[in-house]
Amino acid sequence: MLLARNEKTALSLLPALANRHGLITGATGTGKTITMQAVAHRLSDIGVPVFMADVNGDFSGIAKPGGANAKVLERLNSLKTKAEFAGCPVEFWDVYGRSGLPVRATVSDMGPLLLGRMLGLNETQEGVLGLVFKIADDNGMLLLDLKDLRAMLQHVGDNAAQFKTQYGNVTGSSIGAIQRGLLALESQGAAQFFGEPMLEIADLMQVRAGKGVVNVLAADRLMNSPKLYSTFLLWMLAELFEQLPEVGDPEKPKLVFFFDEAHLLFTEAPKALTEKVEQVVRLIRSKGVGVYFVTQNPLDVPESVLGQLGNRVQHALRAFTPRDQKAVKTAADTLRPNPKLKAEKVITELGVGEALVSLLDERGRPTIVERAFIVPPASHIGPIAEEERRQILKSSALVSKYEKTVDRESAYEKLKQQVQEKQPEAAPASNPVSDVIFGKTGPRGGRQTQGVLEAVTKSAARAIGSELGRQIMRGVLGSILGGGRRR
Repeated sequence: MLLARNEKTALSLLPALANRHGLITGATGTGKTITMQAVAHRLSDIGVPVFMADVNGDFSGIAKPGGANAKVLERLNSLKTKAEFAGCPVEFWDVYGRSGLPVRATVSDMGPLLLGRMLGLNETQEGVLGLVFKIADDNGMLLLDLKDLRAMLQHVGDNAAQFKTQYGNVTGSSIGAIQRGLLALESQGAAQFFGEPMLEIADLMQVRAGKGVVNVLAADRLMNSPKLYSTFLLWMLAELFEQLPEVGDPEKPKLVFFFDEAHLLFTEAPKALTEKVEQVVRLIRSKGVGVYFVTQNPLDVPESVLGQLGNRVQHALRAFTPRDQKAVKTAADTLRPNPKLKAEKVITELGVGEALVSLLDERGRPTIVERAFIVPPASHIGPIAEEERRQILKSSALVSKYEKTVDRESAYEKLKQQVQEKQPEAAPASNPVSDVIFGKTGPRGGRQTQGVLEAVTKSAARAIGSELGRQIMRGVLGSILGGGRRR
């Protein structure tokens, strides 16, 4: 796959080594976004599905043929490269369900470690959250959405003395801190993310007419909540690791995952989480998944992760401050030296769309770094019209699968039923605690919030939710990231 070219050399990314991960770095405005699109488009052309977060709203253009951009035509002409302009098959996704198909995960699958980071909890509070998950598991309480978790937190808090001997101390202050974190998360619109139907990884790995589908996540609004953004992408990586089988070294990746604004993943991340990220990145390669980190500064990525990124594209950096100078030196030192150029000096001189490129050769060794121009993608650069986007979304075969939320019986319904069963049958007096957790009926008997009768009608899933003592399996989200999967 042709990626870049200079006067003497054509630099290509080998499909069989595209799952050895990569790094695309450079200052704002130096061409990282175009490089991402170029790599994604060429992967799609050879039948490799791609997932990429669109933090600036620019990647929707990959669905449309290019050819109308004068600068692109000029660059192709200067590189003596003829392009056959075409778009890629695309699926649009959106955590908020506005600009794409809704993306959902259950609370159980997210797990206490990732959810704790999303909520900004300290170590003690994370421990209490972990106990709540364990108690829910042991009592067959499915945690699917945020109302399930709130109800379970209230239940554990109210019965802390009962659980203390078996599970450990649960303080009211920690329960309160978690509840406040959930309220903050809901204010960011995250409540829509938790629930069912949950995203199926197989739907990110479609191939149409021999071309890999490019999955574009609308992340411009999501970026306003950096922890939600980075934790969501990390959850997706964990899901890929858990669900995909070992494939060794395939002829081409099964999926390539672009992690844009990668610095958000590691900013203020505890050491334990950083180590687990490094572990996932190291192991996921054997599942046929390539991960490409995209960020401004190579110092944004820990050395333990940086050392696993074999394919490198380094755009220009500016050395204005001591930290900038250190970043330039770090970037130069991580590239295989070329005796014909001084990387540390060239990095500060690169033009827009120009980069220092070092890709893996047939033996998996980094090639000597070359200064070259990125070959522009054959798709449209920049966003498509909103009407075009809506049409693509409307025609998706996945709309009927993800459009509507499914609310089956889970912890919320079970705990509400327990409260109601304890009340005298002839005296349905208001209980302030249960009213807060579960809502109440209106003054004329009308329902203000969801009632037990609605939960009863969800008979299709009742058998699953009513198995007392059933353990929710924890695959990689337990062994690696502390989550769990439903059966």
